[in-house]
Amino acid sequence: MEEFNIGGVIPFGGYNWRILDIKDNAALIITEYIIEQRPYHDAYKDITWADCSLRKYLNGEFYDKFNMAERSRIIPVINKNPDNQWYGTKGGADTRDSIFILSVEEVVCQYFGDSSSKLYNPGKNQRYWFERKDENNSKRYARLETNTEYNWWWIRTPGRVNVKAVYIHGDGNIGIQGNNILKGNLSDGRCTGGVRPALWIKMEYH
Repeated sequence: MEEFNIGGVIPFGGYNWRILDIKDNAALIITEYIIEQRPYHDAYKDITWADCSLRKYLNGEFYDKFNMAERSRIIPVINKNPDNQWYGTKGGADTRDSIFILSVEEVVCQYFGDSSSKLYNPGKNQRYWFERKDENNSKRYARLETNTEYNWWWIRTPGRVNVKAVYIHGDGNIGIQGNNILKGNLSDGRCTGGVRPALWIKMEYH
């Protein structure tokens, strides 16, 4: 039986997961590492989390990698998808997700320290970034398990426009303007961000 403590790490489904929250015999967990790099969507057009290909992948192909016993412990939840706090870009419909990526509020206000004052009170010169010296940046660092350098990773909140999604920079800063959901400057022209799946899991099972 795993030991469940907020901030602790447990194995599940072949990955190590960090425990972010515990409620009613359930734990919210996120992969300790970036497990892969993918575009947010498979076409360059206005999109929200509800309709993006990354959500479809996580709740389909990725979910299907878990065995029956593991799947029986995953708890589907209704996620709210708020608008972008700086730009008002529409976050889209609520979604029922077995597996998801975190929202800006979850990353900024709840599970990696509380930097909510910077989310809701941007400085007049702030267009792209949170405060570079935010005291919680280091809590948001993430990397591929095989890497020594930190990488950027997606969150599900839309960016300045709906062809962008907000992301966590390698230095832990919040790119609230967002990165392009598909178009990038890689050799194949794609914008592939880090994926750190999150899910709620039953703590007790038989």
